[in-house]
This record gives sequence, C-alpha cells and structure tokens, in this order.
Amino acid sequence: MLIAPRDTGWLEVIAGPMFSGKTEELIRRLRLAMYARQRVVVFKPSLDQRFSESEIVSRNQMKLESVSLTSTDEILALSEDKDVVGIDEVQFFDESIVEIAERLAAMKKRVIIAGLDLDFKAIPFDNVARLMCLSEFVTKTLAICMVCGNPASRSQRLVTGGEERIHVGDVESYEARCRRCFSPNPI
Repeated sequence: MLIAPRDTGWLEVIAGPMFSGKTEELIRRLRLAMYARQRVVVFKPSLDQRFSESEIVSRNQMKLESVSLTSTDEILALSEDKDVVGIDEVQFFDESIVEIAERLAAMKKRVIIAGLDLDFKAIPFDNVARLMCLSEFVTKTLAICMVCGNPASRSQRLVTGGEERIHVGDVESYEARCRRCFSPNPI
C-alpha cells in the first residue's frame, strides 16, 4: 500500500485462485494491525471447516482466531468497537456482504477481504467482483500451475459428480491451473 488513507475507512480485497496465498496475506495484514495495537476482528463462513472451526488458517499453518458465521447478520454488531475487520473466504457469503463492507468502511473501519475471484468454471463470483470494483486496494494473487509451472489464475476442479458451484474442498478436489491448462469441466 503506497498511500495510507487518513480519517476514513477503506476496503482492501485480496483475490485469486486456490493455493495462491490469499489467507496468508490476510493474516499478515491483520497481524500488522494487531502489532500497531489496532482492535481487530476476523470473520469466516461456517461452511468452511476444512482446517479449523474457530480460526482462519493458511496453507503454511499461519492461524488467527476468527468468528465463524452462518450469515452476515452479525458482522456490523460484532465490528462496532473494532478498527480493522477481516473477512476470509468471502465468496461463500451472500450478496449482502457487499453492502456490509461498504457500511463498515463508511464507519471509518479498514476492511480487509480475501476470497476466490473465479469459480471452478472461471466465472467471477459476483460479490467478489463488486467488492474489487468498490475497494481502494486490490491484490490479485497467483498460484503456480500444477501442470506446466506457469502463473496460475484458476482453480481446476478435479472431482466430478455435480455442477454445484460451491464444493468446499482442498488438494483432493482442486489444483491451481494457468489459462492454457485449465478446463471448465471437472477432469
């Protein structure tokens, strides 16, 4: 971040494919805020229980305590006395997350959001796309293609048996792919 806003809130979005370090970057930023003695709260969707029920966890095992939510209804109330609000796996929340993030920024809070920008067919998640457009700072993370080693911007679904957009999984279900090696159909 080159310019730090003063006397205002703002949105930061960290977006990219699976295995690209989004949660790691979110934790890094939130920890810096904590070191600066800022009051921080972190939210994650309860749908994502892959690594922990009460923490956000990066692939390199960085962890940070979080509030697990089934809906966005509680975010404003739980953020009232905080300076910085972190939200992980934002693609799992509904469209109301956009308005909530905007309201938090209007309340002079720094809002740091991480999530997938594209689904398994490389179709943008609407809430993430809108947040990226509304934010002051956007970080696009890339992984490394598991096929050829190029920069990977997509999450290849490896499992078949359904067209549901949301399928929570990890290395058993997904791998990072570049534009060339990606297929919108599970393999």
